[in-house]
Amino acid sequence: MSQNTDISPLHEHTAVSADGTAIGYRTLGAGPDLIVVGGNLSTSDDYLPLARLLAHSFTVHVVDRRGRGASGPQGPEYSLAKEVEDLRAVQAATGARLAFGHSYGGLVILETARSFPLFDRIAVYEPGVPCAPVPTAWMAPFRERLAAGDHYGAFVHFIQGSGGAPAFMTKLPHWYLRTVMRVVLRGQRWERMRSLLKACLAEHEQLAAQYGRLPEFADVTAPVLLLVGGRSKPDHRAEFAMLRDTLPDATLTTVEGLDHLSPTQPKSGPVVVARALPFLL
Repeated sequence: MSQNTDISPLHEHTAVSADGTAIGYRTLGAGPDLIVVGGNLSTSDDYLPLARLLAHSFTVHVVDRRGRGASGPQGPEYSLAKEVEDLRAVQAATGARLAFGHSYGGLVILETARSFPLFDRIAVYEPGVPCAPVPTAWMAPFRERLAAGDHYGAFVHFIQGSGGAPAFMTKLPHWYLRTVMRVVLRGQRWERMRSLLKACLAEHEQLAAQYGRLPEFADVTAPVLLLVGGRSKPDHRAEFAMLRDTLPDATLTTVEGLDHLSPTQPKSGPVVVARALPFLL
């Protein structure tokens, strides 16, 4: 797959979900239609480097999930089922039969495919299908810091408590890590993340509620490429193997040198991830 990112212009579109919420998505490229659904604390902007690479082979539709970008708010009745309705609306508007999801976006795609045979082929990068209990102790202090307007403090509770941080980071004093984050997290990227912290909590509450449902994903009939970063924690990689064994038609591929966030890290991850996706053609 070519690394040249000079590709067709970006077009803005909107689909209307079942509850009337506007769901924005951005389209570029030429070829079979492919929907890209992103993860927590990210918007379509974070997936444009990957989308521009894929656009050499696909017409790519990058979704802004509800609560971000050009889409409407999550709303007081937010749930994973709402995300499924949103994806169904975008699929109906685009006619796409291919899908790629990262993290929570991978959960959304697999949950949709479990009940609705909309996709001929699916690729997911470390999808958020819980195979083990999801940590929740961080949620109460996160909510308190957020209510107090302490966004950095809330974010530290999230990264130390949600299970994704390196072990050394979980042992650092809260005040110290908060000070570090104030220095290293700045600018546009932080502003996008800061604006999504409330959505982050709602999405992780939904994620925790999915534990125990792994056997239900045996209803996904489409072929699935399950991508896992070689730098991700061994216990997480073991959980993705459990998901592979549950899905009726799944291939598990470890992408060496990448971690959970790599699809949104433009200096390295998107190129490597894009090279793994001819599966969708």
